[in-house]
Amino acid sequence: MQGFFHKKTIFMKIILNLFPLIDLSNDQVVAVLSSLNPNLRLEVNRFKQLVIAMPTHSETGNKNAELTGDLIIWNRTEKNGKVYDSSTGFRLPKTGSLLSPDVSWIENSRLQALEKKEGYYNIEPDFVIELRSDSDTLKELIEKMEEYIENGVRLGWLIDPKNEKVHIYRLNKENAIQSFDKKLSGEDVLVNFELDLKQIFEK
Repeated sequence: MQGFFHKKTIFMKIILNLFPLIDLSNDQVVAVLSSLNPNLRLEVNRFKQLVIAMPTHSETGNKNAELTGDLIIWNRTEKNGKVYDSSTGFRLPKTGSLLSPDVSWIENSRLQALEKKEGYYNIEPDFVIELRSDSDTLKELIEKMEEYIENGVRLGWLIDPKNEKVHIYRLNKENAIQSFDKKLSGEDVLVNFELDLKQIFEK
């Protein structure tokens, strides 16, 4: 069990080992657990452990919505893929984790090639965003971003409002860190997409 203190409030993230009682590699089992606990955010890590987190706080939820909205506006013009919000789970093909990025995008041709198009997609997104909240440590989010790239995610942004920094992850390319002062580029993954974090996170 992991606990975090912030301004006299405890934020809890619980990690449970349920094997062999419950097989978390079975998508139907995870779907039932999620339906029975709609107020919790459930993920399955690479060690087949259930990761339980409380719903995001209001301010973080607002920023998630802003980030998702900007990507949706761009995608409606480009029409090259589909955007997914933080409630969407993806079964990562290499590590078997079931993770829910705060924002994600998948290119159309890869979606069309999917054999199974119900339940949790067995596919890594092309692009992901993780927004650091009060209950997240930078270390755990960095590990999560590294797992995304390990599974083939082409571009990922770890947005850290606390330090006003963005950790940029690229498949087969060098990672980078930049401040909120500079606009983010979608590079060759989200062509013509730019994100102004100063506008979203202005005080």
